[in-house]
Amino acid sequence: MTRESFAQQAAMTGPFRYDHVGSFLRPDRLKKARKDNTDGIISDDKLRTIEDEEIKGIVEEQKKAGHLAITDGEFRRRWWHLDFLEGLTGVEGFEPEQGYQFKGIKTKAWLVRVIDKLDFPNDHPFIEHFRFLKSVVGDEHVAKQTIPSPNMLYTDYSFVEGVYDDRAQFRKDLAAAYKKAIKAFYEAGCRYLQLDDVAWAVLIPTEKDSEEVKADKREKQQYFKQIINEALEDKPDDLVVTMHICRGNFRSTWAMSGGYDPVAKTIFEEVKVDGFFLEYDDERSGTFEPLKYLTRKDATVVLGLVSSKIGELEKRETIKARIKEASEYVPSDQLALSPQCGFASTEEGNILTEAQQWEKMKFVKDVAEEVWND
Repeated sequence: MTRESFAQQAAMTGPFRYDHVGSFLRPDRLKKARKDNTDGIISDDKLRTIEDEEIKGIVEEQKKAGHLAITDGEFRRRWWHLDFLEGLTGVEGFEPEQGYQFKGIKTKAWLVRVIDKLDFPNDHPFIEHFRFLKSVVGDEHVAKQTIPSPNMLYTDYSFVEGVYDDRAQFRKDLAAAYKKAIKAFYEAGCRYLQLDDVAWAVLIPTEKDSEEVKADKREKQQYFKQIINEALEDKPDDLVVTMHICRGNFRSTWAMSGGYDPVAKTIFEEVKVDGFFLEYDDERSGTFEPLKYLTRKDATVVLGLVSSKIGELEKRETIKARIKEASEYVPSDQLALSPQCGFASTEEGNILTEAQQWEKMKFVKDVAEEVWND
């Protein structure tokens, strides 16, 4: 199947049969520029110029790899989520005692918290970032914007007594802020938006959870669903919004484990996004059986079967077999293929080379074309 026929099938909005989550390894030049800016060696304007140049480069690399969905690689961010959240009205960044805990490693210490009533400001920098991306992507590809799900703010040490004494009002304002964000991206020309949402993985029960904790996690499923659905209430018909779910991605490590089973019914039956990017690169993600809850015919499941954590290339026949296995639960024409997460959810990046990164991207495209051309 040709690139053109894939594009026609997806109406040039996505998700595409071969797609990706969005972030890429930061080039050394960009890393140095950001450090020099922090150290006061170069100005903000100089940093922005270097970012612009490197983003143009990553756009071209995605095109060379044959992909239709094009992101800015998240090159202007330190984190996949905190930079965006910190730009919301009523939110500030702060340095906690320690960072996020991953398998055998911790991130640097930085979080966000709510200090005032929530809103989405007209001058949020991500809107201008998207305008730049769209200007360099061109008409033959789709500029894809990634932002953290609103649920990331609800779970990320953000609730502050005295700012919102009523959690229901907090959820309402959070959804309203995101509704404004979605409108702003749309008006800037965005037609493909992805909500990155690790929060669902936090709700997967563990053996150590008490019955009280398990009940709290079940209750939060409803809150998470409510916040997203309220944010999407006024979504234009020609805007595709997808949701990416993984279990943590930092320096090729992970933070959580567990299948989708406990949250699948809520996610697949009730969350009103147009597609789901799902981590499925190893046994930590469980089986495909939870996909049975996706009975909608208007949603795509993008199978994250190719690991962005390791440089070794997967076996082609193994990936094709797993796609066939998933098709026992979701029709093949509602499936697609991608890496399980981005290659650099934080500026540090995963432990593989840029050459291996692009091998993975091309591999995803080649396998998808083989599968859906049979």
